[in-house]
Amino acid sequence: MRISLGGMNTSARMLRLLSLLQTHRYWPGGELAGRLEVSPRTLRRDVDRLRELGYVVDAVRGVAGGYQLRAGGQLPPLLLEDEEAVAIAVSLQSSAAGGTPGMEETAVQALSKVIALMPPRLRRQMDALRSQTERLPWSGGPALDPGLLSTLAQACRDCEPLHFTYTAPPRDGRSAETTDRWVEPHRMVSMGRRWYLVAYDRDRQDWRSFRVDRISEPRTTGQTFRQRELPAADALSFVQSGIRRMPQRYAVRIVFDADPADVTAVAGHWAAVSGTPGRAVLEMNVDTLEWPMFMLANVDADFTVESPPELVTVVGAAAARFGRSGPARAHPDV
Repeated sequence: MRISLGGMNTSARMLRLLSLLQTHRYWPGGELAGRLEVSPRTLRRDVDRLRELGYVVDAVRGVAGGYQLRAGGQLPPLLLEDEEAVAIAVSLQSSAAGGTPGMEETAVQALSKVIALMPPRLRRQMDALRSQTERLPWSGGPALDPGLLSTLAQACRDCEPLHFTYTAPPRDGRSAETTDRWVEPHRMVSMGRRWYLVAYDRDRQDWRSFRVDRISEPRTTGQTFRQRELPAADALSFVQSGIRRMPQRYAVRIVFDADPADVTAVAGHWAAVSGTPGRAVLEMNVDTLEWPMFMLANVDADFTVESPPELVTVVGAAAARFGRSGPARAHPDV
């Protein structure tokens, strides 16, 4: 059953209107009213309500008239003080960069909306904070620019074609290859500390998943496109299927004396976990052994490494190293 936005309550409809206007593109009145499924008269009333809240919405009258949210306007009154806006943006930026596992995608979407409404002085504060702050990166994944994540997320949300430079990893002894891509972004997928952009590649006329840390110089077009049907149940399934098809260096199989649910809680989407209560079998294909070692250290259970032999060697070396590290002797002055 199709639900008309015109039948929704005013608050919900205005949130939808604000979400569309926050792209800062120019919306012809007829197109915007069509998106909201309301009459031009109702649209004008909703725009007036936004202005009463402090949003600066420019309007062009006439047959070809439309609306556009002015960039860099003051924050609406009674919503956020300056300090509160910066505090929220900082928290969201940290989450978007992986500081809060499981909250990355939501943080990116919220961050794009908060920064879009910041006046110039607050944006300068955010730029200063970003440029003058050093963070210890998590070794399990690449560091990402929240600004890049925000740009990609907005392009997905607004169905806006995207140009970017993509650096593919070296394969079969060949050096890394850099290409220009023109895509229709569909969805972003967060898998642990690694992000992917699922998009339809216009030049190759096929669907692709792109590692976000290999994307640079994203450029939007200001146009829109009609979403194509993704050849998978969802974006996450599409990325997982692509990863499974990629040739990997190691086939890992580990048996834990633990329930499968406990192992899955650590492995997440990165491994297939099966078994019975008290016995969990983890299988995954990886290029390096760092991630399997991380899971072995974080699953609180005994285990047996069945393959590959290289992982057996690494685990044995780590066990010997820990065994040599006995209790620290107390300092004489303590």
